[in-house]
Amino acid sequence: MEFDQRQSRTWREAFESFLHARVITMLFFGFSAGIPLLLIFSSLSLWLREAGADRSEVTFFSWAALAYSFKFVWAPLVDRLPIPYLSRRLGRRRSWLLLAQLSVMGAITWMAMIDPAADSRNLMVMALAAVFLGFSAATQDIVIDAYRIESADPDLQAMMSSSYIAGYRVGMIAAGAGALFLASHFGTEAGAYSYAAWRYTYLIMALGMLLGVLTTLMIDEPQTNRVTPDEYSVSDYFRFLLLFFAGGAGFIAVFFLTADLVERFETGLNDRFVHAHVLGFFIEALRILIAALVAVIIAWFSIRAGLVNRIMVRDGYLAPLSDFFDRYGLKLAVLLLALIGFYRISDIVLGVIANVFYQDIGFSKTEIAAVVKTFGLIMTIAGGFLGGILSAHYGVMRILFLGAVLTVLTNLLFMIQAWAGHDLTVLYLVISADNLTAGLASAAFVAFLSSLTSVSFTAVQYAIFSSLMTLFPKLLGGYSGTMVEAIGYSNFFLVASLMGLPVLLLVRLADRHLSPKDSC
Repeated sequence: MEFDQRQSRTWREAFESFLHARVITMLFFGFSAGIPLLLIFSSLSLWLREAGADRSEVTFFSWAALAYSFKFVWAPLVDRLPIPYLSRRLGRRRSWLLLAQLSVMGAITWMAMIDPAADSRNLMVMALAAVFLGFSAATQDIVIDAYRIESADPDLQAMMSSSYIAGYRVGMIAAGAGALFLASHFGTEAGAYSYAAWRYTYLIMALGMLLGVLTTLMIDEPQTNRVTPDEYSVSDYFRFLLLFFAGGAGFIAVFFLTADLVERFETGLNDRFVHAHVLGFFIEALRILIAALVAVIIAWFSIRAGLVNRIMVRDGYLAPLSDFFDRYGLKLAVLLLALIGFYRISDIVLGVIANVFYQDIGFSKTEIAAVVKTFGLIMTIAGGFLGGILSAHYGVMRILFLGAVLTVLTNLLFMIQAWAGHDLTVLYLVISADNLTAGLASAAFVAFLSSLTSVSFTAVQYAIFSSLMTLFPKLLGGYSGTMVEAIGYSNFFLVASLMGLPVLLLVRLADRHLSPKDSC
């Protein structure tokens, strides 16, 4: 591994990297990025259930997650559009960071001002606020990723990644366990709903975003050699923005209008076929592809009709893709995209059903909170820092391969947990190994993705990579429950582990073809 040998650093240099100002900055940005996610999902779901919303209504809010999987669509807007006044004062990255963080604060505050139990229409308004929060949070992620890559050399990326992951996990705990603790403290419980308690909780969560805002105001704008074209007019930028909204509206319309049809069709499949979940997966994938195709058609007609500047579209969407394929060639580029899309498939597919599994074998919510959420968080953070240190010393590709191997092995430990049942000792062992591995692999993987981006298209290319790495695994993970029902937990964990074996081959092939120049 020639590339890894050149990247290797001494242990002292690796540890000293944690004291770098950029590394500490990413800890705060990670916290800021980790807050919104659980305020859309678990904490909000509990709020809605206490307010009397049906389960079907609660699941409607999963729409807010689409922003994270499709953030690459508006990444060119973030990358190219200047923000009046702010861009001149703060710079390209800091201005967008500030706008996104203030939008997150505004969205959380908006949600706090809505009582879902007061009126049936309030539930729809809450859904809109949640979608806005998802969109704002995903935008913040785009800019933070671009800032991280542009603000430091490649040899510091592993450390910055591990620091970001640690901050992100702490932010999730604050928005998850922290929000539930605050809501309970303010006086809301199942059967004794208090809107005021949830309002105060969400307002406090909004104030928590001030840490990210202050960090943005205190840091310097990253210095790059990139030259941003300024030949576009205000009208060009406005029409470029309208193109995004038109395409997004087409995608959402198709996805929403086909929901009932797909649900009825999948119900019919479940009645006729034993392994209907396999067909259901392909149906959902086809549904997303059709929605995406409609969005592309809308964009194509808009461009053909001259409603948007063609050069601007080319520079924003086509140039980043062309640059990636030009730098790596068709075969290697396809290999890298396959690695990106499948690297996390094993742990994501298993993770979807994990909490249900713990409950099914007899663990209480208190035990799950103490072991899985609290102790597991500590192990994930430790794994992230370990992954950063090892990547800095041995090289990213070696640790990327190690993370893939350990993911396969640690997922097999869940079979032992299934056989042991309600055994806290075994659970501590499984969570230790699984979360430590997840942190290590994530730190190396983020550093690997960062090395693939070009400084000329940082935001767009990384947004594509980060969307691709979760899209297929999450789509397949949606059928984890039906797979468990069909083959049982033990066999499911075996299948989830086996899913990680092709990843080992992809890592080895990628490492064999990547040169030091390619990987930086």
